[in-house]
Amino acid sequence: MVMPRGARIEDAINRVTIPRLREAGQVPTIIPFTGYGSTSFVRVLARAVMHDPAMEATDRTREGRLEGQRGWRNFLGTHVAMLPVEITAGNVTVRTKSDRSGYIDVVIRKHGMQPGWQNVTIRAISGDEAETPVHILAPDVRYGLISDIDDTVMVTYLPRALIAAWNTFVKHTSTRQPVPGMAELYRDLQERHPEMPVFYLSTGAWNVVPTLTRFLQTNNFPDGAMLMTDWGPTNTGWFRSGQEHKRTQMRRLAIEFPEIRWFLVGDDGQHDPTLYREMARDHPEHVLAILIRQLNPTEQFLAHGTFDELYRPDDPVADELDRPVPFLEAPDGFELRRLLPES
Repeated sequence: MVMPRGARIEDAINRVTIPRLREAGQVPTIIPFTGYGSTSFVRVLARAVMHDPAMEATDRTREGRLEGQRGWRNFLGTHVAMLPVEITAGNVTVRTKSDRSGYIDVVIRKHGMQPGWQNVTIRAISGDEAETPVHILAPDVRYGLISDIDDTVMVTYLPRALIAAWNTFVKHTSTRQPVPGMAELYRDLQERHPEMPVFYLSTGAWNVVPTLTRFLQTNNFPDGAMLMTDWGPTNTGWFRSGQEHKRTQMRRLAIEFPEIRWFLVGDDGQHDPTLYREMARDHPEHVLAILIRQLNPTEQFLAHGTFDELYRPDDPVADELDRPVPFLEAPDGFELRRLLPES
């Protein structure tokens, strides 16, 4: 299959850029992302990028290197395609390579790790080594939470087309504002359902994961894997479909954890209500409730150019449901928490 022009251009730029960065003293390094799994498998997520070792003079650890910086430093990093890496998860070690965009997305089975938060080690051929956290779910976990990010847990007040640029290039992590009550809602659900995993599902770029992770931790949101997307050219086109990304990841989780029923949390500024209704229609046994944060008129206008919400109560998808699924709407997490049944 012939790659689209955008992908060929991106690959050509990298073939020229990486040798020059190596000549300047930069080396491949691993940026770890939070993974997840069960006692039978683990999904390991990371990215290989070029890094200047001179940064170690002022930032002694990878955590320090990422925590204090603005998002643009992550966003503009040059990725390393086809980098050989060795991954050790529990008692299993596998060898693989990063993909053409530098991403590592590997499933390892029969790893032998116990339920809870564990660490997986990723080693690059350059000698760089990173530990990435993974959440191993116990076999008896029956409830989970899938959450959108922009306008669901984090206030943006910007046109959707500018959110990524603003969050990436301008705003420091500590200045981002959480949606009131959402962290309390998620913590309350975890108290009701101990060991409930949280997955943050977004159409945002992987590049901003380190700063988004800091935002979530600073504002007391539960730890959880982030399932983002790559904004660069793909093997099939210039851009990925954000809606299809969300559909694919939700269905993947339903397949990987067939015993779990999910709280699906999003906002009405884009397509979350319809996507979640589709999930309830196609996998009714997996959806426990749909919780939608209602944007105010200004946020609606910035999200899609009109003051009206995109989702309509007479959405035909709702009529196709075999059984009713609780569909709760409120302007913030406090109200959603009040509307949610105690069970």
